[in-house]
Amino acid sequence: MSQKKVKGSPSLQSIKSLPVDLRFVGSSGSNRMNLSDNVSGNVELSSDSAEGRSDIGLENDESPYYNLDMPAKNTPTRSIKRSNVDSKWSDTTPYTTKKKLQSWFQLPDGNWELATILQTSGNESLISLADEKVLKVNMESLVPSNPDILDGVDDLMQLSYLNEPSVLYNLQYRYNQDMIYTKAGPVLVAVNPFKKVSLYGDDYIDAYKCKSMASPHVYAITDAAMREMIRDEVNQSIIISGESGAGKTETAKIAMQYLAALGGGSGIEYEILKTNPILEAFGNAKTLRNDNSSRFGKLIEIHFSETGKISGASIQTFLLEKSRVVQSSGGERSYHIFYQLCAGAPPLLREKLNLRNADEFKYLSQSNCFTVSGVDDAEQFRVVTEALNIVHVAKESQDSVFAMLAAVLWLGNVSFTVIDSENHVEPVVDEGLVNVATLIECNIEELKLALSTRKMRVGNDTIVQKLTLPQAIDTRDALAKSIYSCLFDWLVERINKSLAVGKIRTGRSISILDIYGFESFERNSFEQFCINYANERLQQHFNRHLFKLEQEEYIQDGIDWTKVDFEDNQDCLNLFEKKPLGLQSLLDEESTFPNGTDLSFANKLKQHLNSNPCFRGERGKAFTVSHFAGEVTYDTTGFLEKNRDLLHLDSIQLLSSCTCALPQAFASTMLTQSEKPVVGALYKSGGANSQKLSVTTKFKGQLFQLMKRLENTTPHFIRCIKPNNTQSPGSYSQELVLQQLRCCGVLEVVRISRSGFPTRMTHQKFAKRYGFLLLDHVASQDPLSVSVAILHQFNILPEMYQVGYTKLFFRTGQIGVLEDTRNRTLHGILRLQSYFRGHQARCRLKEIKRGIVTLQSFFRGEKTRKEYSILLHRHRAAIHIQKRIKARICRNKFRRLNEASTAIQSVIRGWLVRRCSGDIGLLQFGERKGTEPEEVLVKSTFLAELQRRVLRAEATLREKEEENEILSQRLQQYENRWSEYELKMNSMEQVWQKQMRSLQSSLSIAKKSLAFESDYSQRNSDASVNENDDQESTSWETKPHEINGVRSSTSAGTGVIGRLAEEFEQRSQVFGDDAKFLVEVKSGQVEAGLDPDSELRRLKQMFEGNYREKDSLFSI
Repeated sequence: MSQKKVKGSPSLQSIKSLPVDLRFVGSSGSNRMNLSDNVSGNVELSSDSAEGRSDIGLENDESPYYNLDMPAKNTPTRSIKRSNVDSKWSDTTPYTTKKKLQSWFQLPDGNWELATILQTSGNESLISLADEKVLKVNMESLVPSNPDILDGVDDLMQLSYLNEPSVLYNLQYRYNQDMIYTKAGPVLVAVNPFKKVSLYGDDYIDAYKCKSMASPHVYAITDAAMREMIRDEVNQSIIISGESGAGKTETAKIAMQYLAALGGGSGIEYEILKTNPILEAFGNAKTLRNDNSSRFGKLIEIHFSETGKISGASIQTFLLEKSRVVQSSGGERSYHIFYQLCAGAPPLLREKLNLRNADEFKYLSQSNCFTVSGVDDAEQFRVVTEALNIVHVAKESQDSVFAMLAAVLWLGNVSFTVIDSENHVEPVVDEGLVNVATLIECNIEELKLALSTRKMRVGNDTIVQKLTLPQAIDTRDALAKSIYSCLFDWLVERINKSLAVGKIRTGRSISILDIYGFESFERNSFEQFCINYANERLQQHFNRHLFKLEQEEYIQDGIDWTKVDFEDNQDCLNLFEKKPLGLQSLLDEESTFPNGTDLSFANKLKQHLNSNPCFRGERGKAFTVSHFAGEVTYDTTGFLEKNRDLLHLDSIQLLSSCTCALPQAFASTMLTQSEKPVVGALYKSGGANSQKLSVTTKFKGQLFQLMKRLENTTPHFIRCIKPNNTQSPGSYSQELVLQQLRCCGVLEVVRISRSGFPTRMTHQKFAKRYGFLLLDHVASQDPLSVSVAILHQFNILPEMYQVGYTKLFFRTGQIGVLEDTRNRTLHGILRLQSYFRGHQARCRLKEIKRGIVTLQSFFRGEKTRKEYSILLHRHRAAIHIQKRIKARICRNKFRRLNEASTAIQSVIRGWLVRRCSGDIGLLQFGERKGTEPEEVLVKSTFLAELQRRVLRAEATLREKEEENEILSQRLQQYENRWSEYELKMNSMEQVWQKQMRSLQSSLSIAKKSLAFESDYSQRNSDASVNENDDQESTSWETKPHEINGVRSSTSAGTGVIGRLAEEFEQRSQVFGDDAKFLVEVKSGQVEAGLDPDSELRRLKQMFEGNYREKDSLFSI
């Protein structure tokens, strides 16, 4: 690559840059530094570096198109080719060389090697190389190296000696430890690792969001863009640049993931992320340098609401490489979606589209490359269909999309046959042609005519011209490219509608630009011409923002500044854009000529542009352009045809006649793109109205719109570096990396950032923002005086800032001190205000509480008094009612007790009287008979005993009546039992009376019978008596008292009756004693461990049994 000559080399000693705060790292390794070895040893990393390599098991959502299995090659790393402009970076003096033990030395082959200085004498030094070779060299040829403590710093601004070998070594040191991100002032340098590294995921997102991690990262750049957008209310842009294969697409995806995490919540962020697999499938392809190369440019503009949440997005695409649809070089592939469709389509869809394997389609089999290492195309097809569902592409539309893709593949299989001697051809009606007609839903005859004929207008007449084989093939390929290009644009349009529906744009947005990188192949065609022109324009924007505008602003504001030279690519841009003798103008001019050819275009370029230092003509159809990234030789073969990009009217009419909706939409779009007809050769060749503008003209217009949009945003730059051309993890080609660093101007950026003033603020804004920090009142002073007073108050050194005409310029880190002080002061003010407002609120609350409590006390007192009055009235009423009820209860208890006592007394007295009356009757009956005087005496004694008992019982009852109140509770318990007992006694008395009467009547009858039958029964009297004795001894137990008075008129009858009476008297006495004892037990006079009720029932049963025995006896 020919370098542009620099007019003047800057004097590095004239730049008065102060040291910046460094984050040092220490090393316990040897003093020797050798680029050929992997940097290892006991290295103690700084906090930022350690955080950047935290062992968090998280995976990055990277594209699958990474060659993870490719073996790493041991690329030589010990030598670095010295550039012809390296004198700019040799920040060295004889003094520093003498004091330093190690320096970089340039070998005769141009490489750099780390050498150890053994001895210094005058202007010569004795050095030792890595192979222990000792050389005597001039000290001016040595470039100082940084101390070991600076190995692996995460910001190149921290390097004490900024030169190419030191920068290259620092990047390699970090790359070997998977620290792929390094800051170069305001620019982030990202080295593609060609593998997955544990630097991504939710934990890292949270860390950068909370600022607990400050190491260089895409997350940090994206977070800064987000914060500046919210703080300054200015749209932001993240411009990702680099060569093809440097990792731009993956970096853009990582930035989108961080934005989705910060501004997510509505669900739209998930749709935005899902656009990546769709666009990659339809717009990326495998090239020789990159397995997932973007063959189009895209700008994703993400819109945010006032609260910082994502509200929508829009995608703009640039220059899709349509030629890759019909042609691909060896080792490369067409677009991923073709291979994914062939490998992953379900059986039903395969049958519907009549799909075959990828190697059976001619468009895909040209390169003989069908797979990508480590990528499953079938799985990726499932991912794409899932993403289409998420962005709301209907199932019917998806089927139409896949049908268009299959139609493009089958178009490549359409063949032609010669039909006459003039080599005119027509399509062969085979499987390919039939499938194309079926898939796009057109008439097969119309398809044959569109591919083999061309209509031309001559005056008012239309002539049909038959096509030769090359013309027919071009027509077929043009139709295939147009269908795919329109399909791609239709998909982007549908995605934009999905992301923008119902979203309110606030004007705040962050744009992420992912555009093709600089390309240089063995054969470079029209596509590389356009791609490299776009990269030239982006480099100009980069230079303008970081170099031109920076230094121009310093000069315009009148600050003390030493200008830094940089590689400007304005001459190269003029070569492309200058009118009328620029590359693009000459290409458009030659494209309009009827007889223009690629060779005539190349000759015209050599004729008009040979004097331009950025242009060099080559033999034949080739020419060379000196780009900012190096020289590229272009082959003009196909330039004119690709620039015209003609799709003839016959093909457009064919698409409009299809019954499928998509081809009709494609035709409508192409017919309505232009309002004016085409002139020149395009018109004569039958081109459609949509081809008014050439490809370069349209692309140039899109690029200028893009640049205009980027100019209105605050840019953030990420430079992606490709470490090797083999996509091998761990391999580091120093020459390749150094070339990229030179091209992207990383060293110049660091120089300007170190020596410049990256932070600036107008006097008015500075005074308004920090004026309240002043101790003195300066409200009446002008903003400049206030600003100077602030600087003096905070003792900011004069070397760390400069005062311009309209702005204040600060070196790195100085504004942060003021911001920290301002934040602390505001925090203190807010805290004091919060305390005072809290005190006021608490005082007001206390007053309100007191009023409320007083008011509540009045209401509650009145309510309580009313309730107490009602309660007192109810209490008095309840007491009166209770008194009445209790009196009634007591009276009823007394009455029942009195009645019960009277009843008991009456029953006992009656029983005693009746018993005594029975004894008296027996006594009188005995006196009349004049027999048994001992028995009468016994009965009289028993009667006296009964009388005594009666008197004693009466005395006991009188005592019980006196103790009535004491026994009232016990009487109440036995109240029910006394009632039952009374009933039982009454019933028993009635039974006894009946039994007595019956017994008396039976005895009278027996007496009379014995009197009349005395003679007859005299002989059998003994036997009868014996029998009666046996019966009486076993069954009679309860005879009445009157049976003792029965006397037989005869001697035999008298004996039997006498024995019966005697037995009856005995049993009656036992029964009477038992009954009296039970009465005493029940009345409580005598204590016994038995149940009186059960004993009384037993006694009753005994009496009834004796009575039945008596009846049976007298019945005989």
